[in-house]
Amino acid sequence: MDKKETDFNRRDFVGAVALAGAGAFLASCGKSYPKIAFVDKAPDGPLLKAGLIGCGGRGSGAAEQFLKAGPNLKITAIADAFEDKLTGFRNKMASKGQEIADDHCFVGLDAGKKLIATDVDVVLLATPPYFRPEHFEAAVEAKKHVFMEKPVAVDPAGARQILAAAEKAKAYKLCVVTGTQRRHQRQYIEIQSRVANGAIGKIVAARAYWCGGQLWYRERKEGWSDMEAMLRDWVNWCWLSGDHIVEQHVHNIDVCNWFAGAYPIKAVGYGARMRRVTGDQYDFFAVDYVYDKAANLEDGCHMSSYCRQIDGCATDVSEYVLGTEGSTNCKDSIFDKEGKLVWQYQEPDKEPGKSAFVDYEQEHVDLVNAIRTGNLINEAEATAKSTLTAIMGRIAAYTGKEVTWEQMMSSDLKLGPKELAMGPVPIQAIVPIPGTEKKGAKPAA
Repeated sequence: MDKKETDFNRRDFVGAVALAGAGAFLASCGKSYPKIAFVDKAPDGPLLKAGLIGCGGRGSGAAEQFLKAGPNLKITAIADAFEDKLTGFRNKMASKGQEIADDHCFVGLDAGKKLIATDVDVVLLATPPYFRPEHFEAAVEAKKHVFMEKPVAVDPAGARQILAAAEKAKAYKLCVVTGTQRRHQRQYIEIQSRVANGAIGKIVAARAYWCGGQLWYRERKEGWSDMEAMLRDWVNWCWLSGDHIVEQHVHNIDVCNWFAGAYPIKAVGYGARMRRVTGDQYDFFAVDYVYDKAANLEDGCHMSSYCRQIDGCATDVSEYVLGTEGSTNCKDSIFDKEGKLVWQYQEPDKEPGKSAFVDYEQEHVDLVNAIRTGNLINEAEATAKSTLTAIMGRIAAYTGKEVTWEQMMSSDLKLGPKELAMGPVPIQAIVPIPGTEKKGAKPAA
């Protein structure tokens, strides 16, 4: 028996002992579940050169996490729409011994395409989501491996563009990891595997929450053009972020889709704007999704989706799945039909439910490991479909109408201006009003 197999057995044993001591019965007793091999660090190999497109906070984090994933990794090219963002990140890398050549630094709205044309092996996509489909398609055409943040699109046209490029990536044997980090979080992976193998029976309902405080915003400064003002405040503009049900809540929606092994066929929802001070987005959404019958689902399974970004309110970021034989909080625990804890994730020498591994970092470990071992990974399709699920919910709330998956797959809706330039943008801060053909009203000053 090798060391890794010994470690897995020890983890299962420690978890069993901890729960038995608490008087809990293990639902997994008498049931066999697949062993899952986790990789702590990517193996060594030839130098992998990465290029970062989008040098803001998430991009900076992604670059540092890539560098930690294993040996012989380097950031050799960077791109951003703004000189100050690029320079700040470049200086940060220089302080860590990562010098980036002048001819591999690109600024402007076409900077991403210029970076992709360089000799990088991997492209890290961390711009506002609006740019994701174009950048991903270009990276795949250039035969680059890709890490791209979630969401992967802001509209149906963009989601389908990702789906098409994902198929090409498979044909080219490229590795693609997306920012749905819960799929790389060990607790979630263990629970999902058990649910897929019948631990809670067939799924009858699911619930997804991301209810938290207001995110950051940038008020317009003198001298900024429309485009600069919107890009610097991108998280508050629907054409750039997809609204927060897409930009943020897609994490929780994706977990429910992953556990269900399916995607909703229709949605009805509502939402409104109460407190936001910039942009054109809602502050909260509540959406009822309906799944078609599938192998792991009872007929008529619903997912309730709730998200809010308002300070001073109750907070909850979580998922919950109910089955015919029990339930789970998805992240670390399984319960029987009476609500009694019957299994909980535990690593050796860690408290129940806790992990020593950071999901953001694990994404990059898994990407580099896949590239170097040839065990290909491609998450683009799954994340595109979960992104489209969130878009379907947004449109249902904006319009007040039932929206179907078929409509999303045939919709020609494409957000944003027809031309990208640092100047005027013909998009006003108009908030959608459901149940009317009117476009909406400008938010209160």
